[in-house]
Amino acid sequence: MINIKEYIAPESIEKAYEVLMSRSNNLILGGCGFIKLDCKSIDTAIDLCNLSLDYIIENEKEILIGADTSLRELEINNIIKNYCGGVISSGVSYIGGVQLRNMARVGASVFSRYGFSDLLPPLLVLEARVRLYRGGIINLKEFLDKEYERDILLEIILPKKEGVAVFDCLRKTSGDFSIINGAMFKGKDGDYKIAIGSRPERAKLAVKASEALKDGINIDRALDMAAKELDFGTNIRGSKEYREDMCRVLVKRMYDRVGDYCDR
Repeated sequence: MINIKEYIAPESIEKAYEVLMSRSNNLILGGCGFIKLDCKSIDTAIDLCNLSLDYIIENEKEILIGADTSLRELEINNIIKNYCGGVISSGVSYIGGVQLRNMARVGASVFSRYGFSDLLPPLLVLEARVRLYRGGIINLKEFLDKEYERDILLEIILPKKEGVAVFDCLRKTSGDFSIINGAMFKGKDGDYKIAIGSRPERAKLAVKASEALKDGINIDRALDMAAKELDFGTNIRGSKEYREDMCRVLVKRMYDRVGDYCDR
């Protein structure tokens, strides 16, 4: 059960940060789609709805996604659907139902670093960056590897890239959490990026396997490299051994798909 003592919707990011830091039990609210996964008491719940962070803006070099943008908007927005094969739109389309995607927010999904997130693998292979109020702009990979620090995520920054990316996952039923998920990017220069998530830990890049594919290593060897360089665990959705085997399956399926795209 979640117990919220006070709710506020500040008119400025400075005020939101001030309230956040005033007590250890104060918390930024996202769409609250997964808040019932935990049991806690919140002194002050801080809603960012008045800070104009609901946007998707494209410029010559980047696509900017505000933290208060819904996952549903990522799914249907034409800028995102046309970006690198629509991998982000594809990834979030698996998350729950339309009602949940209308509630869930980009900032909460990324800042919470959920292990089961279907959004993190595509963002990782696309070399996304995050803009934090106090922490500034850092690579998503660095952000995920860092120890948790209290801050406010303002936006996601996607670099314009020439290439295509795909998302894939395994789940028991439509709308369920992924047993394992992943994304792969292939650039026009032959560069590869592979990320595997729901291990059941948060998504992580398979760096050695990615470099091996770029260097022309046989795909079968690359599959083994990806499965061995990443750590897998067991939970109620699947065993460590199953996830390790399915990692090979996902990487091969994604490899075949990006090859098809780039050959068109």
